[in-house]
Parts: sequence; C-alpha cells; structure tokens
Amino acid sequence: VITGSGEKLSARLDLLEPRMRIKRPSPLVGSINPYTGQRIPGPPEDKRVLYAEINYPFKEKPESLSFIPPLDDNGFPEVAIGFVCYHLGVPVVDFRQLSAQSTVNLVWDDPWYSKFKKKQLRRTLESGVRTFLYIEPYEVRHEILVRVKDMMTWMDFDLRGNEYIEEDEFDPVRQQVAGFFMEKEHVLIDGKQLKPILDRTAYVESSMLRSRFIEIPERVLLNTAMIGIVITYLTDGIPQEVVTQWDLFSERVQKVTARMTDPAGPFPYDLTPDDNVLKWTNYLKKYTIPTVDKIMVNNMHRGVPVPILSLACAALLLPFSFLIFSRRHKSQPIKVLVGIIVILTIGIVALFPLYNLSIGNNARASQITKDDSKAITLSLLKNVYRAFDFHEEAEVYDKLAISVSGDLLTEVYLQSRKSMIIEQAGGAHAKVTQVDVQETEVKESKKQKGALDVRTKWTAVGSVGHWGHIHTRQNVYDANLTLAVVENSWKIIGIELLEEKRIDPYTKSGLQAVE
Repeated sequence: VITGSGEKLSARLDLLEPRMRIKRPSPLVGSINPYTGQRIPGPPEDKRVLYAEINYPFKEKPESLSFIPPLDDNGFPEVAIGFVCYHLGVPVVDFRQLSAQSTVNLVWDDPWYSKFKKKQLRRTLESGVRTFLYIEPYEVRHEILVRVKDMMTWMDFDLRGNEYIEEDEFDPVRQQVAGFFMEKEHVLIDGKQLKPILDRTAYVESSMLRSRFIEIPERVLLNTAMIGIVITYLTDGIPQEVVTQWDLFSERVQKVTARMTDPAGPFPYDLTPDDNVLKWTNYLKKYTIPTVDKIMVNNMHRGVPVPILSLACAALLLPFSFLIFSRRHKSQPIKVLVGIIVILTIGIVALFPLYNLSIGNNARASQITKDDSKAITLSLLKNVYRAFDFHEEAEVYDKLAISVSGDLLTEVYLQSRKSMIIEQAGGAHAKVTQVDVQETEVKESKKQKGALDVRTKWTAVGSVGHWGHIHTRQNVYDANLTLAVVENSWKIIGIELLEEKRIDPYTKSGLQAVE
C-alpha cells in the first residue's frame, strides 16, 4: 500500500486464524455464463478459510492510497483477489477483483465522494440523492432517497456532533426531511396536481448483503445516513402522463439518479441542472388493467344432470310398446313398430351424454374434471390477490366479496395481508404478480351440503419496489378450499389452511425453504 506522496506503508499483522467460510448464496450458481458458455461454479466444497487482519498505519491523512497485489514477472496478479473498500464506514466500491495497481482518492470531509481512479472500480450507486416514479394501476408513487449529509446544503438539522445522528435526533431529522419534501412536492398527473399522501418516511440502510429499514430510533452514522420518503397519489386506473421537476442541485450534487417504473419495467434516467424534468408517458399499448370479475358457473358443473333427449325417447317407447302389444293380440303387422322401438332404444343410449339439463343448484364433484378444478380455483385465487391492488379498505372488501363469502371476508383479508408482508421492505405488502395452482383434488363437501371441498396446493409470487430495489416473496400453500355456487357464480365459503411456507423465489425449482 502506497500513499499519494509515494510513502510505502508498513504492514502489521494483527490477527491470523482459521475460520469457516461465510455462506453467501447466489442465484447465478449453476446457470450458464452467456459469454463463456460455461456453468457458473458455486463456492468450494471445503468451507475452511484462513482469516487475517493486516493493519497499515499512517501518521497524516493521505490524499490517496494505491493498492498493489502480488504480481508475477509479467505484471499480472499471482492470484485472484476479490475485495471491497470502505472509507470511514462508507462503501467506496462494490465487490470487485483487485488487478494490478488500483488507486483510491480520499475525500476526508465527506468520504461518500472518495473514488477509485478506475471507472470499473466505482460504486454502482454513486448518487446520494435519488428520485423514483412508480406508475401502477390506481396509484402513482413519488419516492425520494436522500443522504442526510447532502441535504445539509438546503437544511439545518442542528445536530450535536459531526459523526452521528444521535438516538434522540433520529425522529426529528426524519420528520424534518419529510416536511421539506412535502412542501416542495409538485407532481402533475395528466396535467393535474392531485392530493399528495405522505405514505412513509424511514431511514434506509443499504449494503452489499442487505437493504433494510431502520424503524426503531438508534445512533446512525452521519456519512451513510439515508432517508427515504414515499409520497402516494391515488388515481382512477392508470394515467397517460406523469411529470415532476427536480431543483435540488449543489456543487457536489450535479447528477441525480432517477428511474420511472411502470408495468412494462424500469426506465433509468439521470437528472442534471440542465435537464431536470422527469416525464413518464403511457406507451402501454397492449396493457390491460387486471380486474376482479365473478367466476360464472358452467351448468355442467352443478345440479343433477337430466338427459332430456334420452328421456324423450324413453317416453315415446311407452305408446309404441302399447301399440305392439295391442297389434299382436289382433294379429296385425308390427315390423314397422319394432323398428321404431329399436331406433328409440338406440337414441336413448346415443343421446344420453349429448344434451343434459341440470336440475338444482348444488355443485357436483363427479362433474368436475381435474383441469376444471384447477381453472376454477386459479380464477378464484387470482381474484382474491387482485383485490389487494386497490388501496381503500372498503374497495378491497368489495372486491373480495365477489369471490369470498361474507363470513370469511375478514379472515381472508387479514391472512392475505399477513402472508405477503416483506420484512426487508419495512413491512410493505407485496403485490402478487403470479399465481400457480399445482394440485387439486375435488370431493363432495362433508361440512356444507351442496358444496365442494377442494384440496389445493398453490404458489403465489409477490413483489414490492421501493427506491429502486425490488423485494420478492414467494409462498407455497396447502389448503382445503370449500367452494359453493352462490347466485350463479363460484365463491370460497370455507378455508382450512394446512400449510403455508415461504420459499426462495430464485432457486430453479422454487421449492427451497427459506429459514
């Protein structure tokens, strides 16, 4: 390690000991590298590693430091060295390979702006000020993520120290930032300024290993303290245009990372003092807003099937049979009548499956195939999850009532809310984007006359996006659903949840349980 003045720092070995490798699962392991065509390997089977702490002390703060790995005679690293770099608690670079000499310029008054000279050794998220627009059916969200130290250009927080936000300063700083942005908020949706709703304000801690909300007041390092604000606008359907303008720039904040996300995906953008308008236009030509509709009952799935044509043929047999009996006693010819009776008998058999009239309203398990049961339960489950796309509680209940009986509404509402909460996203409720019914088994219900018990196994995948991060949750369920025909449509009238398990959405099979 060499300082910017050319001084070679002396190494001091503080700790050397054997340890076990830290488990860092990756969704890429086992997949094919598109550039090499080779399968991406996992970690070595031998979990033993040698851990070392080496200290390079210096007397004066250097303007830069150069890291030089062991090199061979051709100037190439003798071994592959993965590394990260922190300056006063601030990550300067994401995980990278240390190759040849690498120099980092150090900014001691604000280490957020310390950088490596090589562009490939830059932190992915360099900007300490970021803004995001999320456009979804029935909702537009303007989300802002700012570093407290950068906000000191426009705000005075009156902190006691220069290194930390103390525990008793935690909430006042958060509230002050929220109030600042609510006053400046100016988002136009289809040319109109709708009522902004301050959805949440939270400290956000981001690292290579995790992203989490800090809800309980604690001492926070000022250099990395970031506050996220979520401002929500309720809309009818999906808008045609959303526009906002960003006016906060300073000597150091000359570029603000922005992103617009709609059902088609994210659209990154960089805002600058000369280009400070973020504008989203609806180009969703083929997109249709998911709806919640009644699942109408096919007549063949309910009541007692009555073969009308077969019965008609059977009814005609009686007079013709009487005529044959009568003519035989009078010695009259009966060949034509016998032919008619044969034809009617064949008709009874042939027409039996062709036209049946259902009598009654009860569902019949014997008339529902496995494909039918999967289609019915999938439609009902999709309706349940889609109901939560609406934001007013009364609307959610109204949409749930289309597919769930009144007695179950509250239970389904609370259970669905609970099961799709994502802790890493601060307890936000994930929007379910995919439902897959894997197995169904239909039987006549023993609990409810005229209903069906459907043993169902299904998976639900939900996600929620905040400040550019997507958090995904996947659950697998095993339950007995009791279905009944109510006013000519299918409804869930009973639920017995046998198992609910959270699984890893990134594994190939999707069946690896998450501890």
